[in-house]
Amino acid sequence: MAVRIGELLLKEKKITPAQLQEALNYQKAHGGKLGLNLVKLGYVRDEEITTLLSKQYGVPSINLAQFEVDPAVIKLIPGETAQKYHIVPLARAGTTLTIAMTDPTNVFAMDDIKFMTGYNVEPVVASDGAVAQAIQRYYGSGKPASSSGPSALDLANRSLEEHGIDGDVEVLDEMEELDVAALEKQGGEAPVIRLVNLVLMSAIQKGASDIHIEPYEREFRVRFRIDGILYAMMTPPMKFRDAIVSRIKIMAKLDIAEKRLPQDGRIKIRFNDQGKSKEIDFRVSTLPTLFGEKIVMRLLDRDKLMLDMTKLGFEAESLTKFETQIAKPWGMVLVTGPTGSGKTNTLYSAISRLNTPETNIMTAEDPVEFNLQGVNQVLVRDNIGLNFAAALRSFLRQDPNIILVGEIRDFETAEIAVKAALTGHLVLSTLHTNDAPSTISRLMNMGIEPFLVASSVNLICAQRLVRRICAHCKEPGPLPAHALVDVGFTPDVAERVTPMKGAGCEKCNDTGYRGRVGLYEVMELTDEIRELILMGASALELRRKAVEEGMLTLRHSGLRKIADGVTTIEEVVRETVK
Repeated sequence: MAVRIGELLLKEKKITPAQLQEALNYQKAHGGKLGLNLVKLGYVRDEEITTLLSKQYGVPSINLAQFEVDPAVIKLIPGETAQKYHIVPLARAGTTLTIAMTDPTNVFAMDDIKFMTGYNVEPVVASDGAVAQAIQRYYGSGKPASSSGPSALDLANRSLEEHGIDGDVEVLDEMEELDVAALEKQGGEAPVIRLVNLVLMSAIQKGASDIHIEPYEREFRVRFRIDGILYAMMTPPMKFRDAIVSRIKIMAKLDIAEKRLPQDGRIKIRFNDQGKSKEIDFRVSTLPTLFGEKIVMRLLDRDKLMLDMTKLGFEAESLTKFETQIAKPWGMVLVTGPTGSGKTNTLYSAISRLNTPETNIMTAEDPVEFNLQGVNQVLVRDNIGLNFAAALRSFLRQDPNIILVGEIRDFETAEIAVKAALTGHLVLSTLHTNDAPSTISRLMNMGIEPFLVASSVNLICAQRLVRRICAHCKEPGPLPAHALVDVGFTPDVAERVTPMKGAGCEKCNDTGYRGRVGLYEVMELTDEIRELILMGASALELRRKAVEEGMLTLRHSGLRKIADGVTTIEEVVRETVK
């Protein structure tokens, strides 16, 4: 812009080449805008620059010194934004905001202000000196109080709410009447595209596993799940709620006109990661709520899929049992735990270990999270009758060696899985139970006979995920011995253990945690445990016997990791019971 003003003034013979050079030298020594320095040196008047710019760009000019701006209009744009783009808001009329700026060709500034305020932007031109004086007059320094203060989005959202410009009810009514073309247009506007891209890239950068985009009555919230914990990240203006949802639905190839029913889709993006091209999938789920559609996107990063079983968090003795049982030619291996406990990762790791050219592996999944080379993966689709049971029946006619069933949900699926395990196939699957022994009771409650459970199941692995202490800010966090005993340590071990904690640093976003590790409870079905099952023993009796035979419970797996300085007591207590 500096050279452009100089060139224009030279062309119009308002200054000489020598004066321009002197102004450039003055600028180099003292800083500031060239136009302002030319005025300071007395080579040109402020009004001459304004008139010249107005003529050059075909935009009206304004004398800011003679213009009084309404404080309500000033509050629409934060001081740091005005300082950054060298602009001043002047007036608001309907959906249009008039701003004074020195460079009316700066489309990035206008786009950001349009996104921030929700208004269309109409520029008028003013000189550098006049804009600088106006910023000083209305904003003071124009700089934020601290670098850790609220973001521009937060400030914009706050100013919108202060002036009652949220318009959530009106927008909802208008959107109900809009046609598909209008929705597509709104979802394709530049600020919306940039915001959605920012959300996706920010989630990747922060290592999030899920993105939650949630509409409420007077708030529109974006949260990231990082290492199992949800953190609020931003609150975009309510005016952009429907546009953001439409943009994501367009990217996921969903029906943007359908707002009454849940929908599922997938987004695949390619981006440059430190000079290398990288692809990441987002599994998209939309859900109609009271105030709009909630969207949850699960990040599926192939590079973060841990297929090396030794790095998942298994204790040595538990890993040996697990590897022994998945190496058997038939039988059933079950992995249990709540949603988001890493069951799929454990199963994929097992399949990866067993995947050889001599093996036919068939999987039925809902949904298929990662594509595995050399594995025949089937996407379960209940709406056309292809459920887990139907897929399993077909698998048995496909000459399989290993069958993976995404989840055993009902008697029919459980019955076919048990029969497959008893007829020479290795079956891997998941169940939602709290621990390994209660899985036996769950199968029998589904209707499977005790003798079938006892003879078909080889091993049950219950698991949880806890956050790892950040390696960059790890430090000792000693606790009294009695506190360690209360958690489950024996008195003599409690005297020797020094728990660790994370102090918080840049690498872990000041949380003290970075990454997650598994807690594993691996119950091998020995002859003694099979006899107890046939006798109708309770989950409590099965647990007692398994612990006698050396099973590490989830709590004991956690205690080992506390002693090794991998995680904290708070994490283990949150995920396990004594």
